Amino acid sequence: MSACPNPDARRIVSLVPSLTESLFVLGLGDRVVGVTDWCVHPAEAVAPLSKVGGTKNPDLDALLGLEPDLVIANHEENRRRDVERLQAAGIPVWVTYPRTVSEGARLLAEVADLGASPEVRESVVESTQRAVRDAASVRPLTPTAVFCPIWRDPWMTVGPDTYAHDLLTLCGGRNVFGEGREGERRYPRIQLGDIQAARPEVILLPDEPYDFGPRDAAELARLDVPAAAQGRIHLIDGTLLSWYGPRIQRAIETLRRLLRRDPHPGRSSEGSTESGGAVQETSQDES
Repeated sequence: MSACPNPDARRIVSLVPSLTESLFVLGLGDRVVGVTDWCVHPAEAVAPLSKVGGTKNPDLDALLGLEPDLVIANHEENRRRDVERLQAAGIPVWVTYPRTVSEGARLLAEVADLGASPEVRESVVESTQRAVRDAASVRPLTPTAVFCPIWRDPWMTVGPDTYAHDLLTLCGGRNVFGEGREGERRYPRIQLGDIQAARPEVILLPDEPYDFGPRDAAELARLDVPAAAQGRIHLIDGTLLSWYGPRIQRAIETLRRLLRRDPHPGRSSEGSTESGGAVQETSQDES
């Protein structure tokens, strides 16, 4: 990841939803002058801000009109040509690219370096870093085989060298499509037969980028896989899998619970509801 090109920034446009949330949680929201249409948290704080379009198709003229002294982007979410045009216009662009949970926690600390208070650093940054260290120290010797799609028609899933793959691993999972061969996609396309052959013990169905729901869960529940037989197909908040930043700690807590080998002792129904043969994990916004 590149270093922030303007640590003294006072007019920030964020093109990364998770980092928009990070700025506000860290007490730096008063510096944010523009966000994307997908920057929806914290809802009340971002509602009045100027919107500059989508992450893949920002309105650069509108963005430049906000006169930012820093634009925060992401290597995967934003287009290179947009970054290059902004840089050519003299705008400092911070291109981020965390591919592991540890890198996500470190990026949160770097965002805090823009001016977060010591109290906020302790409550947000240091607690997140502790959660990552603690999870790494208790990873099980035998991880749970897990399948986590991100799209369908065609079916696509997370592969190696991705933030979501590292998060699943950290939380006690073995991504059944995580052993990618050289030249394969980081987000491989698969068939239902591939899922059945992989024999996942847990299936996680996020609500973004594809909004998986009860019908999808019911379809996968018909497969001859341990996750279906044991009722371990879960509809989950997709931001837990892809939004690095202040959601990391809750993501670790939630996914460790869903991926533990024996989920029954002390099992509580709090935070989940039955939905179409799957367990739907409900969540509350950090903000």
